[in-house]
Amino acid sequence: MTRTDRLYALVEELRAVSPRPRSARWLAERFEVSSRTIERDISALQQGGVPIWAEPGRTGGYCLDAARTLAPLGFTVDEALAVMIALGTLATSPFRDSATSALRKVLAVMEDRSLQQTAELATRIHLLSDDRSNEAPPSVAYALRTGHVLRLSYIDRDGEATMRDVEPMGFVGKGNDWYLIAWCRLRDGLRAFRGDRMVQAEILGERAPRRPLRAEDLGIVEGRLRAVGLGDDPT
Repeated sequence: MTRTDRLYALVEELRAVSPRPRSARWLAERFEVSSRTIERDISALQQGGVPIWAEPGRTGGYCLDAARTLAPLGFTVDEALAVMIALGTLATSPFRDSATSALRKVLAVMEDRSLQQTAELATRIHLLSDDRSNEAPPSVAYALRTGHVLRLSYIDRDGEATMRDVEPMGFVGKGNDWYLIAWCRLRDGLRAFRGDRMVQAEILGERAPRRPLRAEDLGIVEGRLRAVGLGDDPT
């Protein structure tokens, strides 16, 4: 059994008995390896985002939260490659950390042969970007999800630095650039803030009321808005 196979099997063994624990010794005997190897494998899974924790005591061991894990994924190679590419395009977005974590979780529950084929094909796919830094602060994604007001230190197109309190409403991605769509209290209106122009984004304790966001309110002059997901309505 390869290590990849064993990692996959470990997750499935812990899922099958969840929420009961399995000791490192029991798992070592089950997979015919040392307890130290099991401990290293569990650590690798935990670092990859698999929700495994240790219960202390004589009857303790490792437990897995089955409600927070993916069942074995029957992706085809093309489907897995598409997921990998899609998550890779988020490298400059406010969702980059979550995308990396999501990819680890997907790879952790893929069948070994499909995973190897996908990894080989992925070496043939590249994304072209320019040299400038265009990453948006990850905190803006959290602010949108929770409804918290952001205090932005922002450099506008004329190079002027301003401090603005904004109410996050959504995001628009164009190429490698991501724009936070927010209600700007300084300008008392809807504004778009480019990620690489945000010097700092501080999450304030205040939660703003949810404002409706319609495509026509954005005033897009060039291009067409395309919604993320199965629908076509960007609201």
